[in-house]
Amino acid sequence: MEKWHIALVAISIYLVLAFLIGIMAGKGKSFFSLSEYAVGDRSFNLFVMWFLMGGTIFSAFAFLGGPGWAYSKGAASFYILVYCTLGLMPWYVIGPKVAKIGKKNNYITMGDFLGDRFQSKLLTIIVGIVAILAFIPYLTLQIKGMAYIFNVLTYDNIPYWFGAFISFGIVVIYVATSGVRGAAWSDVFQAILMLVIAWILGMYFVQKLHGGIGNMFETINNSNNDFLLIGEEGSAMSKARYSSNIIISMIGFVMWPHLFTKSYTTTEKRIKTTVAVYPIFALFLLPVLFIGFSGYGIVSSDQIENSGQILPYLITNYLTESGLLYGIVGAGALAAAMSSSDAITHGASVSFGRDICKAIYSKIPENIELWIMRGAVFGVGAIAYLIAIFGSEGLIQLLLGAYGPIAQLAPAVYASLFFRKVSAISIIIGLILGVCITIYYQYFAESTLYDLHAGLIGLAFNVTAVFIFSCMCSQSDSEIVKAKEFNEI
Repeated sequence: MEKWHIALVAISIYLVLAFLIGIMAGKGKSFFSLSEYAVGDRSFNLFVMWFLMGGTIFSAFAFLGGPGWAYSKGAASFYILVYCTLGLMPWYVIGPKVAKIGKKNNYITMGDFLGDRFQSKLLTIIVGIVAILAFIPYLTLQIKGMAYIFNVLTYDNIPYWFGAFISFGIVVIYVATSGVRGAAWSDVFQAILMLVIAWILGMYFVQKLHGGIGNMFETINNSNNDFLLIGEEGSAMSKARYSSNIIISMIGFVMWPHLFTKSYTTTEKRIKTTVAVYPIFALFLLPVLFIGFSGYGIVSSDQIENSGQILPYLITNYLTESGLLYGIVGAGALAAAMSSSDAITHGASVSFGRDICKAIYSKIPENIELWIMRGAVFGVGAIAYLIAIFGSEGLIQLLLGAYGPIAQLAPAVYASLFFRKVSAISIIIGLILGVCITIYYQYFAESTLYDLHAGLIGLAFNVTAVFIFSCMCSQSDSEIVKAKEFNEI
């Protein structure tokens, strides 16, 4: 039996376990309950919350994109550590308030929250559209990661499209069946596996290829000292871009609807505790970056198709001759991609069913709304899958591209909680303007202003528009009542 056959068996065993855990998580719960599918009946404990939130960030972006950026861009990759450490901090402030308001009004989405606060169905629909537009590239990132792992670890014997189809297909099935609870308990299993493997791999490659961390960075510095600099001449990224990447990622982190709505799944106290212990996950990103640095000077750029393949390449060429060992390692990398894709797919399906379909036709019965959500799991998944197979953007570029539009929701959320006199029309205009500006600079302009992240430029226009139009446009009576209710909680 060839080495890749053994690796494939190990990966297959992991996939079966992930599938069974995802399916069994919903056993004994109401299959026809919208509250159960969307927010787990608001009953998640601290253990599940920590892994659910952590598993979402420790994704294909971290396991494949992180090493890829360390390998190709050097010190610029440290932005990942910064925003992962600080990104959840705003949740400590807004999370408990959102949880209390959500429980009181039976919200299940961000669209519910903002639409009710500003008394606008149009805003609810726009939030749903923006969420799905941002979810798709983020989900595409995860699917690309799954495809890379299967393809490289089996020496091209498993086609790129088929590896993604099998692994993501499993995610789609257990999410459609068990909802957020299936995603949560699968993330517990997947997170434990990938965290252990991340440290083993990081230390192994550094020691094997360089003889230690100090030797590794000394070798890199002697070879190209610009590689370990940020914002200096010859470095891979300017100070403005590095800083704005961190800022937009921190602002956008809690604005992801699938993370924002986790406020509805637990209590106010557990939210604060989760935020307090969450930075521990950043420690597990260190070895992931070490993996990328260890490949610098060892693997030439013509040996891999893109930087995101550095980890699978090192596994297959520098690990050991044991197919079982690197199959287990491959399962850990696959777990990273799947632990985010389930939460994203679930979040997209709930946004589509509640924020778009329910907002357009409010008389949809709850059971039909639930089936629309389950159908959206397959629909959104199919779109992201096709983009992953036929698209060409790198993993980090996809992530940063997704954060730009999603960060435009921040002014609406903070205004709803802390500023009474902000009107619905100002929020809608600001949101649309911010998203359009972001998309323009992201995909059509040759460069951005001062080399800032496109999302930060969009956010500046967004906030300005909210301020100006709030001064110009008065609130309705119902908005005034809701503003008082939200600000007093």
